[in-house]
Amino acid sequence: MRAVIIEQFGEPEQVLTTAERPVPEPGPGEVRIATTLAPIHNHDLAIIRGVYGYRPDLPAVPGTEAVGRVDALGPEVTGLEIGQRVTVSGVQGAWAEYFVAKAGGIVPVPDTVSDATASQLLAMPLSALMLLEDLDVEPGQWIAINAANGAVGRLVNQLARARGVHVLNLVRSAAAAKSLRELGFEPVLETESGDWQRQVTEVTGGEPIARAVDQVGGPAANDLLSVLGPRGELITFGALSGQPLVLNPGPIIFKQAVVKGFWGSKRAEEIGGDERRRLITELVTLAARGELDLAIEATYPLAEAAEAAAASERPGRNAKIALSAAALPGQ
Repeated sequence: MRAVIIEQFGEPEQVLTTAERPVPEPGPGEVRIATTLAPIHNHDLAIIRGVYGYRPDLPAVPGTEAVGRVDALGPEVTGLEIGQRVTVSGVQGAWAEYFVAKAGGIVPVPDTVSDATASQLLAMPLSALMLLEDLDVEPGQWIAINAANGAVGRLVNQLARARGVHVLNLVRSAAAAKSLRELGFEPVLETESGDWQRQVTEVTGGEPIARAVDQVGGPAANDLLSVLGPRGELITFGALSGQPLVLNPGPIIFKQAVVKGFWGSKRAEEIGGDERRRLITELVTLAARGELDLAIEATYPLAEAAEAAAASERPGRNAKIALSAAALPGQ
């Protein structure tokens, strides 16, 4: 089979190649999936760079989420059928024509859900939904999120608003702000504007920001801390800037603020099977109704994984880049 390979950690454009690999055989409790579409996530790129929470043994096939068809069942697998359309996340090796996953983590998806949505239905949406549960905010309360034009920001908007929670969206550029406003995600403030922090009280009607979600790191985390309400929480969700958090201890002390991290993969393990199934059922239901629609901006063949990774990090992108064995370049 064709597969994307990394033989050393480094910049994706430099270390991603393709090669022929043996088709994997599913073991007990495992399923082999024929890949249809696999998105490129920020955490995939962090794994390739060797800066994520774990490092795979090298050489390795990247890719942690995909939609595809069940191709083979390992021993002791029940409840799934050959040819069944499924999605799965939290795997290794999805950037290949075939990969193996634990049967317990596989989610069947109806044909009414597009490949684009199904391919990214679990990792980011489930993280966003678990994040909202962890934020423990009531209808009518305010949360703030930076890098709000990204996949997580758009998801948080959709899911939070469905629960009656207000979202203050922070972005860097006018183009990103325009994109969010076209989606109906208001209010939006541009952090490149020198007076954006003074506008927060105006757009929230004076209501405090109960929770703030930082996806950027560096000084951006301190900007969120500055607008956080008393006894609020600052949650670190990502580090798009690649910089360590820069935090002023004054607001932490005098606001009695809490700073903590959120890792979706770990939380998915911690919440237990019943709770995870409840949240996934909610996501699949929303997707089947067309209320959760996740776009793919461009699809690349496996042989162009390096180009696809570069495209996924270009500024101004409004949807995911994905890999497919049958894709035409850049389509």
